[in-house]
Amino acid sequence: MSLNPRITRWQGRRVWLIGASSGIGRATASALHHRGAQVIVSARSAAALHSFVEQHPGSDAVVLDCADAAQVQAAGQRLLTAGPLALVCYCAGHYRDLRATQFDLAEMLRHQEVNYVGALHVLAAVLPGLLSQARQGQPAHLSLVSSVAGFRGLPKSLAYGPTKAALINLAETLYLDLHEHGVGVSVVNPGFVATPLTAQNNFSMPALITPEAAAQAMLQGWAQGCFDIHFPKRFTRLMKLLRLLPYGLYFPVVRRATGL
Repeated sequence: MSLNPRITRWQGRRVWLIGASSGIGRATASALHHRGAQVIVSARSAAALHSFVEQHPGSDAVVLDCADAAQVQAAGQRLLTAGPLALVCYCAGHYRDLRATQFDLAEMLRHQEVNYVGALHVLAAVLPGLLSQARQGQPAHLSLVSSVAGFRGLPKSLAYGPTKAALINLAETLYLDLHEHGVGVSVVNPGFVATPLTAQNNFSMPALITPEAAAQAMLQGWAQGCFDIHFPKRFTRLMKLLRLLPYGLYFPVVRRATGL
């Protein structure tokens, strides 16, 4: 069932991806560029962004820290002044595994700052412009990259999981508020993707896929008008089933599956 306007044509459309210096964000930016989109990439690493621009002629880079509200606001206003943004995709992410027995407040807050508050900064910068575009009949779509780690509590995900759960809830509420105004909203819930973040994991990652495969799944989801874009489905469907279990079953199943 299509919950959003389908995005099947990217040629000439301007798209802004925040958190595109590596991993899923960079691969998605590259895939959109190959489809003819006018891609703008943002992240803190100027070197990584400039490398992307060199490899993708016609793209543009805006160096910023998503945790800096003023930087994000200025970037959003500048980009919207230059023309409509058909897609704004928040891909920025921070991850360190953490358990309550080694509680680290600074790490907890860093996850919140990058994974969730950064998304709020972007929303503050672009929502008025996207609503204006939609009123004029121009395409406007917001996409937040979350994770299956946000479905339910998981071991080693004390800092990461709650921020991803917040993004899922945020996307659901945004959809309810913005759908009638013509602004598309989607949430992306990947399983394990081979990125610099997951490279830290010292455990087996089932159904691990490449960032390029993740990017193709995202483009397919946007083309189908999906709200919930999740992949690889052989893994994410299992995680969705686990969401339905009562706690008396869920906790033992997770302990047995993870050994933690």
